[in-house]
Amino acid sequence: MYNRGINAYKQGNLKQQVAQADPHQLTLMLMQGSLDKMAYAKGCMERKDYEGKAEHLSKASAILVHLRDTLDLDMDNEVTNNLYALYEYMVSRLTDAHVQNSLTIMDEVIGLMLPIKTAWSQIPEEAKQEAYELQQQKRQSAV
Repeated sequence: MYNRGINAYKQGNLKQQVAQADPHQLTLMLMQGSLDKMAYAKGCMERKDYEGKAEHLSKASAILVHLRDTLDLDMDNEVTNNLYALYEYMVSRLTDAHVQNSLTIMDEVIGLMLPIKTAWSQIPEEAKQEAYELQQQKRQSAV
C-alpha cells in the first residue's frame, strides 16, 4: 500500500517534469529512462525474475527505438547516421541479452548509452538554443 502512494507521487512528478521540459530535456529524460530500465532488468536477471526482466527490457528497447526514430534523418550527417546505427545495435543487443540472460551484454549496452547521455547533458545552452531555432526555421519553411 505504501509503494502505491510513492508510485503515484512519482508518476505525477514525472508528468509535471515532462510538461515543463524542452526537447533537449525530454531527450535526456528518455536516455536516463533507458538506463534505469536496463539497470532494473539487470537486477531482475540476478534475482531470476524473468517476468520483470522481460518488462524492463521491453521498456528499455521501446525507449531506444523512440530515440532512434526521432533523429532528424534529413540532416544526413555522420553523427545522426552513427547514432541511428548505434541505437539499432543497442536494441539488437538488448534482445540478445534477454534471450541469453546475459549480464555481460547488459553491461555492454549500458556502457554504450552512458557516454551518449553524458555528452548530451553537457551540450552548452547556446548550442541548444541554436538547434531549437534551426528546427523552428525548418518547420516554417515546410509550411
